[in-house]
Amino acid sequence: MAMSERRDCEGYRTWERGRTFDDEASCSVSRRGVLIVTAIGALGWLGRRSALAQLAVAGGPREGNAFVMLFLRGGADGLNLVAPYGEDAYYRERPSLAIAPPRDGRTATANRLLDLDGFFGLHPSMGAILPLYEAGTLAVLHAVGSGDRSRSHFEAMAAMERGLYRNPHSLPSGWMARFLEATPARSNSPLRAVAMGATTPDIVRGASHATTIPSLDRYRISSPLKDLSSDAFVEALGRLYANGPDEVGQAGAETLHVLKALNRLDPAAYRPEGGADYPPTDVGQAMRQVAMLLKADVGVETAFVDKDGWDTHVAQGATEGWMTGLSSELALTLRAFVDDLGPARMQRVNVVVMTEFGRRLRENQGLGTDHGRGSFAFVLGGGVRGGRVIADWPGLEPTQLEEPGDLRVTTDYREVLAEVLETRMGLADPSSVFPGVGRARRGLIG
Repeated sequence: MAMSERRDCEGYRTWERGRTFDDEASCSVSRRGVLIVTAIGALGWLGRRSALAQLAVAGGPREGNAFVMLFLRGGADGLNLVAPYGEDAYYRERPSLAIAPPRDGRTATANRLLDLDGFFGLHPSMGAILPLYEAGTLAVLHAVGSGDRSRSHFEAMAAMERGLYRNPHSLPSGWMARFLEATPARSNSPLRAVAMGATTPDIVRGASHATTIPSLDRYRISSPLKDLSSDAFVEALGRLYANGPDEVGQAGAETLHVLKALNRLDPAAYRPEGGADYPPTDVGQAMRQVAMLLKADVGVETAFVDKDGWDTHVAQGATEGWMTGLSSELALTLRAFVDDLGPARMQRVNVVVMTEFGRRLRENQGLGTDHGRGSFAFVLGGGVRGGRVIADWPGLEPTQLEEPGDLRVTTDYREVLAEVLETRMGLADPSSVFPGVGRARRGLIG
């Protein structure tokens, strides 16, 4: 996209297929090779022929729901986040890590599990989301996972982001990308799917209307020319691409449209609603920006946020330490997101929290836990029949475990996702997104 330098614009020919410029500002903008390169260079899409066309935001989306995936990388310990305190084996195999049951009078209240249903208890650091469970807008699932038995983070994460039960290398595209292809777009926004982070995750690979966003504060239109203000720069770009008859001209105008929309979103000035208080952490701020995008009506239908650090091999802690800090951050983030959007908006939004696998039942010599199999999931938001733990519970006795001592997976994670996408996001054929997924449903959505 480099342009040769000229001292005048007469007959100037650029990559815009012969478009000429009849005013000094537009000529200056083009001659110095800035144009859209300056405006969206950070997006990294300029190497693709259709990239600019994909930057269109044709107004706000039609009325519809949104789906947010929060993925916990590292293998979160579902046996402590949602602890089966009704199992003797839980306490027998975790002498230093098990958390006291809800009514244990020998233990301070702050260090006891938060009772969910008389058998399972929520980690005491996650009290911020207990009201969501009690209000029936949060459902908890247990013994959830994939069929990948490698216990490798990379293999297990790849399988789940590609929407496969196992064998993650059999399909290169991500399930969120296939979802976009399988459902009619409510707009032609490149923000139909957003992934918050510095690198593009597997879950959106192959999507033509997906954007990876490190931070919204990087998306600003500013003039690269000392003698041209930002407003004049934008105006010049608008004239340059106004009513362009060709694909590039239309794409240029559409690019400006989406950048102007993003330019209005100022994370520093954003004030969450409903008394929401997001943690000042990476995941807290990522979910805060997802809330901003959903409120701005810029076409977001699906969003992906991840949080690493859940690989608790050593010094995991029971009610203090590494695990407690992570679980508290997770709960505070979810609660802030729900409070920020408010009841009416949350009726149109669903959040699913998952991890690639759980941890081994028996604690190790480092007072942590090793890679396991089954773990937990949260589903919250509009239409959710919550206030219950949904589990085909396999048990924790030695004969009930999967070798070498792991909670068995009895719920295919894809069936959870398929149920939400089918009932809330208009997915007609879940098998087009999750090849070979079963038809079992857990009654998650009412």
